[in-house]
Amino acid sequence: MNKDDKYFMKCAIRLAKLAEVDEEVPVGAVLVLNNIIIGHGSNSSISKHDPTAHAEIIAFRAGGTVLKNYRLLNTTLYVTLEPCFMCYGAIIHSRISRLVFGASYNNKNDYFCLNNDLLRVIKKNNITVTKNILKKECRNILKNFFWNKRKK
Repeated sequence: MNKDDKYFMKCAIRLAKLAEVDEEVPVGAVLVLNNIIIGHGSNSSISKHDPTAHAEIIAFRAGGTVLKNYRLLNTTLYVTLEPCFMCYGAIIHSRISRLVFGASYNNKNDYFCLNNDLLRVIKKNNITVTKNILKKECRNILKNFFWNKRKK
C-alpha cells in the first residue's frame, strides 16, 4: 500500500461515515486525477430516492462535470467497498485507469462481483484493480452499521 492509496482511502472512509450519519449504507468514494480529488460521493440512495445514487456514481458525475467528459481517462477511483455490478458497469464505461477498494463482500476470495466475464472486460479495458486498502477499517464501518441496524 502506498501513501497516496492510504490517504485517498481515508478520504473515502470519511465520506462513508457521513453516509452512516444520514442512515445510508456507509460507502464512500473519491475520484482522483493527478493526486487531486475531482469527484467524491457517499451512498445517498435513500435520501435522494434514487437507486443509482451509489458513492461511485456520484463521484463519477462530479468528476465528469469537472472534466466536461463522461470519459474519466487517467483517473483512479477509491471506494470503501467493492463496487456492485451496476457500478462496475459505470467503471468500465467511464474508462478509468485504476480501481482501488477496501472491503469486499466475500471474505474468502476478496472478490464478489468480479466473475470471469467481468474480469475479462476489466482487463481488456486496462483497468488496474487494487484491493484490500485499509480493508479492516472499511469492513468495520459496514459491520458496525449493520449490527446497529439489527439492534433497532
